[in-house]
Amino acid sequence: MRVELVWSPAAGDVQQRWLDVEEGATIESALRGCAGFSPPPGELRVGIWGRLRPLDTQLRERDRIEVYRPLTVDPKEARRQRHAKRGERIVSRHRPKAGSG
Repeated sequence: MRVELVWSPAAGDVQQRWLDVEEGATIESALRGCAGFSPPPGELRVGIWGRLRPLDTQLRERDRIEVYRPLTVDPKEARRQRHAKRGERIVSRHRPKAGSG
């Protein structure tokens, strides 16, 4: 069975690898069997297709295992910093209200 492993050892660096695992393998067994993958220090947070999952979760064909690094800055603070650097208003696009237009 093939699954995909994706992790980012550093900001801007995304690594991807396809793994061949046995039927009934868990996230933990897949990570242990992957040569060249060194998990980040501290608590390991992993997910499948963007949803956090425990390490004992059984894998299915073509699952995408994602290993998450801890956040280094609060997302709201990062947005404020980008805004201060650019000096322009950040506009989010919304759908027009019903009945207008």
